[in-house]
Amino acid sequence: MGLDQYLYKKTYVKNWDHMKPEEQHEVIVKRGGEVLHDIKPERIANVTEDVCKWRKFNALHKWFVENCQDGEDDCREYYVSREQLTELLEILNKVKEFKTDPTNKELENLLPTTSGFFFGGTAYDEYYFDEVERTIEILSELLKEEGGDYYYDSSW
Repeated sequence: MGLDQYLYKKTYVKNWDHMKPEEQHEVIVKRGGEVLHDIKPERIANVTEDVCKWRKFNALHKWFVENCQDGEDDCREYYVSREQLTELLEILNKVKEFKTDPTNKELENLLPTTSGFFFGGTAYDEYYFDEVERTIEILSELLKEEGGDYYYDSSW
């Protein structure tokens, strides 16, 4: 029980008759090396990748709620633009600079923690900075990729 957070990448792969062969996608789903015939490739419209999971990183959750969810903290999936991910990465890189000075009040302006129902601790501690660094690594790699749309989701 507690705050669980997810970032997904959805890529549209639907093939249309007007598409040239080199523009079309091929999606094959296998289990144990065998093609699953219950999943029809021609009906697949999107491929969803689970690109990141967090557990009780409440400061990041607060950022998504305020910047992508119009303040609605309702455990629904919300679109996150590449521009928003870039902005978040810039903030995280600034936050990382305060790892040696976790009492600096600037942290409360950049990426403040928040309390909530089983949201975890609100200290600017080792866990907070470890999650900041991990998220920097993930977002840095994601932003090199082309295509796809990103979505944030949470539950508690």
